[in-house]
Amino acid sequence: MQLIDALSSTGLRRIEAASFVSPTAIPPMAGSDEVMARIERVPGVVYSALVPNVRGAERALEAKADEIEVVVSASETHNRKNVNRSVDESIAGAGELIELSHDADVAAEAIVSTAFGCPYEGDIAPSRVAEVARRLADAGADRLSFGDTTGMATPRRVDDLLDALAAAGLDTDAVGLHFHNTRGTALANVLAGLERGVTRYDASIGGLGGCPYAPGASGNAVTEDLVHMLEDMQIDTGVDLDELLACATLAQDIVGRELPSALLHAGARLRRYAS
Repeated sequence: MQLIDALSSTGLRRIEAASFVSPTAIPPMAGSDEVMARIERVPGVVYSALVPNVRGAERALEAKADEIEVVVSASETHNRKNVNRSVDESIAGAGELIELSHDADVAAEAIVSTAFGCPYEGDIAPSRVAEVARRLADAGADRLSFGDTTGMATPRRVDDLLDALAAAGLDTDAVGLHFHNTRGTALANVLAGLERGVTRYDASIGGLGGCPYAPGASGNAVTEDLVHMLEDMQIDTGVDLDELLACATLAQDIVGRELPSALLHAGARLRRYAS
């Protein structure tokens, strides 16, 4: 709760605050109901929640999530590892979750994971990703995002995916991209997306994160590193970078280990040199 409250004061407009998955399957995600109940909500900030099934969606809606997120893998193998369902079954289930969310006047985002590659199947054809996305859009998803679950994305793969989405009749300007930094290409991929008109990106404070069903996957693109790059490019993010760095320090203190935040550690080195 402390970290979410701190992030709420930085100028960020969307925060994924909870994940209503089974605590038996992923114990670190336990207590999402309590988190949503105890955070201090800031007007204008959207607090979203990841949900895997109907029960998760019901819990998220009861907890007053402003938006729900449903995930379907483009990879059949990863989808079965992740939720023990086929892709077809997950798309059908996503439609049910989207309808449930809309009945509560809550928006629903659909995320296509393994959109740039799979740890089990390797390369995933962009046309396959576009097909899954098209079906989720037809099921009523309000927004679409694409996850680089394994950190396999490169700028070339970003271009290939956006080309495939456009060919499928999807508005590429409206999509979101979610990059991991496993191979050190997250910020390069953001730049490739920016050049194609994409302006919505997921990132995590300090570079927290990963995927329990993608062996070797590291954390997400680092929020403070991303904001620093954008601000230096004279792209106004509306985010206070100093406050964000304080949040990264807090996150590092909470988890009790060094996080992969280049900006945080560069700042620490510069302070040491200055003294």
